[in-house]
Amino acid sequence: MAGWRFGLRRMALLAAWFAAVVADPEKAEVPPAKRSLVQSMTASNWTLVMEGEWMLKFYAPWCPSCQQTDSEWETFARNGDILHVSVGKVDVIQEPGLSGRFFVTTLPAFFHAKDGIFRRYRGPGIFEDLQNYIVEKKWQSVEPLTGWKSPASLTMSGMAGLFSISGKIWHLHNYFTVTLGIPAWCSYVLFVVATLIFGLLMGLVLVIISECFYVPRNSSDHSEQNEKAEDAHKAERLQDAEEEKDDSNEEENKDSLVDEEEDKEDLGDDEDLEEDEEDDNLAAGGDEERSGTNEQEPPREDPIAAEERGPEKPEGGAPEQHSSAYTEVAGDSLRQRKSQHADEGP
Repeated sequence: MAGWRFGLRRMALLAAWFAAVVADPEKAEVPPAKRSLVQSMTASNWTLVMEGEWMLKFYAPWCPSCQQTDSEWETFARNGDILHVSVGKVDVIQEPGLSGRFFVTTLPAFFHAKDGIFRRYRGPGIFEDLQNYIVEKKWQSVEPLTGWKSPASLTMSGMAGLFSISGKIWHLHNYFTVTLGIPAWCSYVLFVVATLIFGLLMGLVLVIISECFYVPRNSSDHSEQNEKAEDAHKAERLQDAEEEKDDSNEEENKDSLVDEEEDKEDLGDDEDLEEDEEDDNLAAGGDEERSGTNEQEPPREDPIAAEERGPEKPEGGAPEQHSSAYTEVAGDSLRQRKSQHADEGP
């Protein structure tokens, strides 16, 4: 009987609280002492850590180590105003993009941020250690995450996009398998088919973009090739013209040599004719001299009478000596002309 009365009282209290919430929701809020001072960071407000001093904690609801540090992290957040530090937390299940941006590989993971410069805190998640890390400025001895490792860099932004896509795929897989009750292998097949279709579409888009933006370059390449071909054709024409000139010069030289040889042969023939004429003239002169000498010779006598008379010396041998001297002079002149012709021949 007493239990039944307690149950009625409990139901009456719940009904009164529900009516108060419906009538004035502000009065039903959790008291400030029990409200968490840790600020939840998402992909939309994470840039707040770029200003001032922050401490961030990456956790997962199913992580036992993360649950053990929850109370210490809340205590640290309540003392944040005294330490002049803001305290935040990131749920890697709900915000996979931020876990990729900070490249979180272990849980829990702690980061310190000071005016946009990030450092990894590798100490225990105990309030005293966290307080000493801020008060004694131990973070100054820690190497900052700079360059491509910085969460604000372009590289880590791309990493955040990949992690976001993977998180969405994981949520979609849970929706297929848990909510709709589809077998896991069917979900994997759907993802494989979707990946192939997406890859084909991306390849088509890349081909279209390449054709649109690289046409001028191809045309310039074709124009350069045409210019090179024209230059090569011009060079071939010049070479052919030079060869033709060389051939024509060689033919002219050959013709000139042939003409010179013919001229020399004509000169030789003329000289031979002149020599023949001179020989004929000389021969004719010799015959005339012989005929003159024959006319001057006395008539032959009877050999018997001549023997009886005895040998007689001819009076004066001038004609015979004159004819022999003339023949010698003619021979010398012929030899000289032949030697001159031989010298001019080559």
